[in-house]
Amino acid sequence: MSEQPLLSESTLIGSEREQLEAFLEDNRSEMAATLDGLTEEQARRSLVPSLTTLLGLVKHAAAVERLWFGVSLLGRTRAELGLPEEADDSFRLGADDSIASVAADFAAACEESRAAAAGYGLEDLVLHNRRGPLTLRWVYVHMTEELARHAGHADILREQILAPDPPRH
Repeated sequence: MSEQPLLSESTLIGSEREQLEAFLEDNRSEMAATLDGLTEEQARRSLVPSLTTLLGLVKHAAAVERLWFGVSLLGRTRAELGLPEEADDSFRLGADDSIASVAADFAAACEESRAAAAGYGLEDLVLHNRRGPLTLRWVYVHMTEELARHAGHADILREQILAPDPPRH
């Protein structure tokens, strides 16, 4: 994955919102970079018993963006946004899913999330979540954690996929 400067490093003395958004953006960038330089076969390669693949991770990340910002914050329905009812289904790849299409969808989902959150303050309540009311701050922290966890999964899968074959004795 490409090494990009971290936005969070430029907000060491920024406001709380600037810092939260910078960490979230850093993790969005990490997820987007998950697919850099891969072939379609590599992006779809399954190395674990679950539905987790590199392409599936990025597809799931797009769904999670829409779930938290489109559904929980804005009150749209899963059906309206084309989101599956079950979380595992957000990892499932269709025949038409490609690196280009999934990467573009993730970029669009992130942009939708930024636009959705722009009109709210950190203390504003997110009212359409199954847990009940919570703050936009909580959503930012949760999304940072979610994307960081999946970027870590992606790092391990990429290492396995891109590792040279071990020498044979």
